[in-house]
Amino acid sequence: MEILSVPPVKILEPSAGSASVNPPPQPKISTQTIRTSLKASTIDGVFAGVFTSITSGVLLTNFLLQLGASPVEIGMLSSIPMLLNLLQPVGAYFADRTNSRHNFCLWIFGVSRVLWLFLVVGIGWVSWSNTDPHRLVSWTLGMVLVTNILNALGSSSWVSWMAALVPHRLRGRYFGFRNSTGSLTTLISVPLFGFAVSAWPNGTMQGYGVVLILGIVAGVVSMGCQFFMIDVNPQHPQQHVFTRSKPESVSSDQLKENQGDRPKANILKDSNFLIFLLYFGLWTFAVNLSAPFFNLYLLDNLKLDLGQVTLYTSLTAGATLVMLVLWGKLADRIGNRPLLLLVGILAAVTPFFWLGAGADSVSQWVWLPFIHLFSGGTWAAIELCSSNIQMEVAPAEHPSTYFAVAGAVAGICGALGTTAGGFLAEVNYFGGLPGLFALSAVMRLIAILPLVFVREPRSQPAIKVIQNLLRFNQKSPLVPAVGIADPAE
Repeated sequence: MEILSVPPVKILEPSAGSASVNPPPQPKISTQTIRTSLKASTIDGVFAGVFTSITSGVLLTNFLLQLGASPVEIGMLSSIPMLLNLLQPVGAYFADRTNSRHNFCLWIFGVSRVLWLFLVVGIGWVSWSNTDPHRLVSWTLGMVLVTNILNALGSSSWVSWMAALVPHRLRGRYFGFRNSTGSLTTLISVPLFGFAVSAWPNGTMQGYGVVLILGIVAGVVSMGCQFFMIDVNPQHPQQHVFTRSKPESVSSDQLKENQGDRPKANILKDSNFLIFLLYFGLWTFAVNLSAPFFNLYLLDNLKLDLGQVTLYTSLTAGATLVMLVLWGKLADRIGNRPLLLLVGILAAVTPFFWLGAGADSVSQWVWLPFIHLFSGGTWAAIELCSSNIQMEVAPAEHPSTYFAVAGAVAGICGALGTTAGGFLAEVNYFGGLPGLFALSAVMRLIAILPLVFVREPRSQPAIKVIQNLLRFNQKSPLVPAVGIADPAE
């Protein structure tokens, strides 16, 4: 595999008796090479989406519920991956001392996905030995623990790899498209796999085991797609690659833009990033107070069928699929921060909607589908912009440390939120899950406040965006954010 190495430009002082030494030329990577890499990454996301939809979400939650898992154990299912994000700085430390982003990610995520075969073996052993199925709950949580340790170690390296490949002005559109393909995968795969698990003649436990095998195969195929992506050497700091195919010189202004127009900073001295961490941590805590328990509310409290719940999940994926491309283009024009502020308010009040949901026909066929469609549309913007704004506020050199710290903060806050939500859900005088949903909505609204003070390069003020939206004048479209050019230019 070709390794992309973009050394920093240095001006060398001429030594006595010698001619001036020119800085080493920047290697030119053709546009076609970048396009091939990004297409491979998109296909990788499709197969990874199949793997993720089986090893997490409603399918895994239903599997544990069928085994007799308690709300606390369901909460642990969501809190373990987030808590293990504390290991992301460790992963960033080792990843930045390798010579290949690809090789590091290949070993970390490849092993993580293959390890799920042990759960397949466990399901087979319990099925044919007539052992208490509840033992598989601990087995499954142990598998989630081990695999997410590896995922946490590789996460920041993967984000840094993608940040190096995708130029600033295309991040919203590209990640919007890539995430939309993943949503389409979820839209199709989750109902099919949910139906297969429910209809499996030997029971849902064995049905999930068969589906899990398919997920592991898809996960391995996704790793194979990464062989078609150009590699990046983390020993040569960079923000993103140069995509010019002509051997023309790079001007100082272009070089400054490609390097992110930001100096290398110390995290503890970077007040802007610290404010972002405050917002990110509070928001993640507030969201995870309720998010892991929506499917539990449908399956356990409302006693809905798994097939119907997976249908709702598909509606969310469909809304996400439709809205991601729109949010991506809009984020490139106005910035990520304004969308996080405006759409974040809509996402914050969503848990209030669940207070009106019941098991009646109107709720099942009108209100619950509306909630899932609304959630999919708003969370498409939240997830996309939350990832992209981290790339914007991080420095150009060695951004993996910033990504790792952000992931660690989100992980510990998310784990605390999920754990607190699991215990509060079992407190009767608190109101159970409906009371938890109301508390989550209030906390989400509070969490948005620090985002007001976050500065993002190339973004417009939220007030200006609102003014443009209220004008309803098509002759005065939203002005592109500073520094973001149209890709056709």
